[in-house]
Amino acid sequence: MTTATDVTSAWPNRLMLLASVAAFLAGVVGFHWAGDRALMALGLLLAGLVVAVVLGLLSPSGRRFVAFSREATLEAKRVHWPTRKETLQATGIVFVFVFVMALFLWLTDKSLEWVLYDLLLGWK
Repeated sequence: MTTATDVTSAWPNRLMLLASVAAFLAGVVGFHWAGDRALMALGLLLAGLVVAVVLGLLSPSGRRFVAFSREATLEAKRVHWPTRKETLQATGIVFVFVFVMALFLWLTDKSLEWVLYDLLLGWK
């Protein structure tokens, strides 16, 4: 459900994101406008990109993204990552399971082929 604060904060957010996109597009246009002057073209492109990133991060959506990224980084640090031995064991189990399933499916296919073509239809 949308509240009054969501509606009032939506316009500044949209305007900042629109300004961010406009700054990036201005950098791209400047890059193409500069033509053969490579250093100037690169400078214009990087300036547009930097302004776009700064405007994007200053917007409410950008601040929420930064907060989410920090929380995700902290959560990733709390994860119990498997050791090399555990990883190799799990990978070996997966390979064995895939081999057994492939063998089972091949045997099932050949059995059905034998039943259908040799016994029922009489094809050789």
